Formats: sequence, structure tokens, C-alpha cells
Amino acid sequence: MRIVVIGVGGVGGYFGGRLVQAGEDVVFIARGETLQALRTKGLKVESVKGDFALPSIQVTDDPKQVGPADAILLAVKSWQVPEMIDVLRPIIGPETFIVPLQNGVEAPGQLADAFGKERVLGGLARILSYQIGPGEIRHIGAEPSLAFGEMDNQKSERAERLRQAFAGAGVTAEIPQDINVALWTKLLFVASWGGVGAVTRAPIGVLRSLPETRQMIEQAMREIIAVARTRNVIMPEETAGRAMTIIDKMPPNGTPSLQRDIIEGKPSELDAWNGVVVRLGKEAGIATPLHSFIYQSLLPLELQARGKLEF
Repeated sequence: MRIVVIGVGGVGGYFGGRLVQAGEDVVFIARGETLQALRTKGLKVESVKGDFALPSIQVTDDPKQVGPADAILLAVKSWQVPEMIDVLRPIIGPETFIVPLQNGVEAPGQLADAFGKERVLGGLARILSYQIGPGEIRHIGAEPSLAFGEMDNQKSERAERLRQAFAGAGVTAEIPQDINVALWTKLLFVASWGGVGAVTRAPIGVLRSLPETRQMIEQAMREIIAVARTRNVIMPEETAGRAMTIIDKMPPNGTPSLQRDIIEGKPSELDAWNGVVVRLGKEAGIATPLHSFIYQSLLPLELQARGKLEF
């Protein structure tokens, strides 16, 4: 398969790098300092699953040089998805499909509006990783895995081909029975932990050990389950319990990207995590008091990071 990876951060860098390691035909699209570092030094990954370096990779900032892809892994931030529409156009051929790997539940619909439902799979990544410098990724925890599938949950040859490519790279990839449930389950995990983490600025080891903050995470999960049900996404009763079990096994110093971005004064995925819960809850008449508190509390910092508010 010819696979194009757009975004070379903690997700795109790690999973794209593993595909290159396995000999897959992978082209990265990057820009700025990341592009220059990848061109001159290649890609370096520090991982609890084993460090690796790729001194020479295919990378460009011009999608017109890439040609049609079989699969596109879109690994940019959720708020950058609309900006990627024009970037994607030159890469799309007759059989190309796009797998968005953003946290959140809106990216598949945004891409389907631009390119048609037949072009888009649902997708998500499970990994605790981040960029420590241009072209340098650090994976500190969580078993790296992916889930993707057709939005109508039909089995497809293209999804299976991509799954096999990742399997050949030693990466666990699954095609879930219901990709919508998988997407909302991931949102439940990251938005609950991420929102509470961003407000408190405490690592997961602290959040899960204090009864008060643990209760906040659990309440945030219950609110997401209630909103998901209004969208005909029915998560199993044990979903929140399973998520808390994962949280209890995470490295105690772990922090989500939302929390790190807020602390560092960068634009974050606040709108796509806690914001979407608030918006969809209002549409359905479902109260989401904790997510509303988180969103409203962090909004001034988010607007400041985007240059829309000064203080």
C-alpha cells in the first residue's frame, strides 16, 4: 500500500514510523521545523516498546509531489482538520480512502462533507506519546494500537488491507464491530481525563488517587455516555469502569495533550473534546454541568492561545 501520513507528532510519527520500519511505502507530509528536521536527520522515536531511528524517510510539504495514495492517515489536531481539505485534494485518487485519527467524533463527518462518505473511515489511536522536538517522538506508555472501520460498520477489503499492513509492522490494529461506539468510547476517555487534568494541572497519578478528582473523572464519563445515547450510540454499561481500569494502570506522571497544550499556551482540542459534549448535550436537551464547567473555565486560555483574547 502507498500510505500518506499527514502530521508527524506523537501519533503520526509513531505509527507512520513503525510502517516505514516494516518496509511499507510511506510518505510523510510536514511543514516548518518538523519538515526540515525530517529532511536532514530523519525520524527518531523513543519508546517503551523499543527505540528506533529512521535516518532517511520520504517527506515533503507539497502534496502535489506525492501523487494518489491508497490510504491517508490524517494525524493532525482536530481543529486543523478543516485546514487539511485543500492539502488532501491532490493526494486523492479513484481508490483513496482517508482515516482520521483525531480524538473526538466530528472529523469523519467533516471529511465526508468535503470528499464524500465513501472516502472516509472512522479511526482512532491509543497511545501516550508526544513530540519532544522536530522529528523526535517520545512514547511513554499505553500499548500502541489503532482502531478503524467503515462508518456503516460493513466489512471492507480496504480496511483489512490496512489492518494487515499494521500487523506486519507489529502494531495492533482492530476493526471494531461498531466504529461509532469506539469513537465515543475514546472521547469518553480523553475528554474526561483531559478536561479534569487541564483544569487541575495534576498528573493522572494524582487525579485517580484523590477521591474528589476521581469522582470528577467518573462524572464526566457519565455525562458523555448520556450524550452519546441521544446520538444512537449505545455504549456497554461497563464502559466507564473499563476506562477507569485503564487509567489506574497508566504511568502516574501521564498527562493528556489537552492539558499539556493549555499549560504551554498552545491552541488545544478543547472544542473537540469537552466543547463537543456541551454542544451536543444542548442540542439534545441533556445537562452536562461538569463539561460545561471545564469548557467555560478553560475557554479564556484557549482564546488567548489563539490570539483572540489578550490578558
